Amino acid sequence: MKLTVLAILLVCATIATAQTNRSVYTPLGDKQCRAIKSAEAGDDGFEARCPGTAGYTLLLSEGDLRQNITVITPQGKQHSLELWSVVSGGFSSLGPKAEWRLDKTSGPVALILRYNASEDPEKPDKRTSYLAVTKITPTEICVTDKVSPGPTANEDARRAADASSTKPCLKN
Repeated sequence: MKLTVLAILLVCATIATAQTNRSVYTPLGDKQCRAIKSAEAGDDGFEARCPGTAGYTLLLSEGDLRQNITVITPQGKQHSLELWSVVSGGFSSLGPKAEWRLDKTSGPVALILRYNASEDPEKPDKRTSYLAVTKITPTEICVTDKVSPGPTANEDARRAADASSTKPCLKN
């Protein structure tokens, strides 16, 4: 009897593990992204196309010392995440990589981005490092969660990402 219960628990644990999402990381750095528009005299704007996964790409934009990401689907549809208004309006920069949460059967279901924002005008060098969680569904791609810094922020962001498909989009 004990062996049967143990075998059932082992099978259940294996099935649960097989059904969990996994992470794939893609770079957001200067060397891995291809510049599309660079800052010219009098214009502080910049755009670069960065690699994604499963046919998705990311468009990194910068203007007025604030960065944003636009997710481009395999079909070419663009979804701006509006990070500069949804996550923080402060001067900002993205972390060096994007974390894609992938389902074993349907591909990307979410995207996690590190968003470093300078929110205190008295201390412009002090940055708050948020994790922006974006859902990826056939009908919507938008930020659903803004995870504040903390010792479990990465795990909290992954849990939020894995549950994001039914969450509403954050509004600015």
